[in-house]
Amino acid sequence: MSDQQQTIKQSVALLGVGLHTGEKVNIEICPAPENHGYKFQRIDLENQPIINADVDLVISTERGTTLEANGARVYTTEHVLAALVGCGIDNALIKLTGPEIPILDGSALPYVQAIESAGIEVQEAPRNYFELDENIPWEDTDKQIEFLAIPDKVYRLTVMVDYNSPVLGTQHASMYHIGEFKSEIAPCRTFVFLRELEYLAGNNLIKGGDLDNAIVLVDRTDVSNEELTRLAKLLGKENLEVSIEGIGVLNSLKLQYENEPARHKLLDIVGDLALVGRPIKAHILAARPGHSGNVRFAKVLKEQIKKQQGKGKYFDLSKDPIYSIQDIERMVPHRYPFLLVDKVLELNENSIVGVKNVTMNEPMFTGHFPGNPVFPGVLQIEAMAQVGGIFALSGVEDAHLYSTYFMKIDKVKFKSKVVPGDTLVFELKLLSPIRRGLVEMGGVAYVNGKPVMEAEMLAQVIKDKTE
Repeated sequence: MSDQQQTIKQSVALLGVGLHTGEKVNIEICPAPENHGYKFQRIDLENQPIINADVDLVISTERGTTLEANGARVYTTEHVLAALVGCGIDNALIKLTGPEIPILDGSALPYVQAIESAGIEVQEAPRNYFELDENIPWEDTDKQIEFLAIPDKVYRLTVMVDYNSPVLGTQHASMYHIGEFKSEIAPCRTFVFLRELEYLAGNNLIKGGDLDNAIVLVDRTDVSNEELTRLAKLLGKENLEVSIEGIGVLNSLKLQYENEPARHKLLDIVGDLALVGRPIKAHILAARPGHSGNVRFAKVLKEQIKKQQGKGKYFDLSKDPIYSIQDIERMVPHRYPFLLVDKVLELNENSIVGVKNVTMNEPMFTGHFPGNPVFPGVLQIEAMAQVGGIFALSGVEDAHLYSTYFMKIDKVKFKSKVVPGDTLVFELKLLSPIRRGLVEMGGVAYVNGKPVMEAEMLAQVIKDKTE
């Protein structure tokens, strides 16, 4: 998945009914600019108020997640938000002609299909990931809800549900990375127990409920036709044909997966955790989750973001390097005193993390500045460029036969001085695909997790040596 932000290429609209309000609603998912995030807009109301997809705006988790701001509400936000996350969309404006997101078939698949039909547009701004740097446990002992978030390089989810029911015992579901969402999670429909229907209907919920948009689980053998008729009438579905064959699923509806209910709970977590406001890199484990637990854990994660921002970006400088100084010398032509990268910590298809240890023994401190040594900004840029050069040469055979030449430097900012004893960590990300040897990267230099310099640079890799 791209490390740059994405939106959709054009607006796409759907029509449906709200599961709980039963009202017909037009929903239009629209492109949005960089750093916009997800926002809902009630275009049916005066002044067309906007509600940010923010966990701090959740006012109810009764059978769905409801947001309220600027005098307007949006009900059942989780499925469309899950689809946006699952499709890699960072920025979208969701316009509504009513108070509730349409339930459609009870899954996120219609939203995924709509987003894909609109097309995806890659934007210039980099994704601002929430990368967890410590284990975060949370539990509600009264309701036996447990969550655990642990650091990971991808967004991964593991879910366990247990309803003490003969029709739905303990189930597990997993998503190893967000790329699996569209095929493995999005088609899974919402579900409800037959025994819950009377309570829900009596509390003015599920007015839009239908056997086409929800799985109804039956865990009793003593359900009479009279009870089914009464429930159908209570739901305003007097003409609904209902059949039951003992314990199982109403109307013997075929499940798409044996663990479809657990997978749908995973879908809900993806949608509810979208309210954190940042794409996530962590492994989330959840036991007996629901919207209430999801939202409360989302608030825990949002507080963790604030905590991590306060202490800066975390890099594990103790781990074994991808490239040692000996490996680097075999790749690049630079030597003392102009080899300014000591090791490479991380490297993937789109990014690299390199390290430069700044010591008092380096020759530039003889004159820059005596009595007040400062590592020159131009050498910070050169060190960052060398890290980018290592990235470019890492995918080339016989890298020692190539040289990397600057073509452009842009958007350079120095935020804090660098002095002997500091460890500079350079994190660079590819801004566009490499073509004809042209490599365009954006980078940030950190000391103790705090940014000290940033720049964008363009270089060309050229084979200019023989052996």
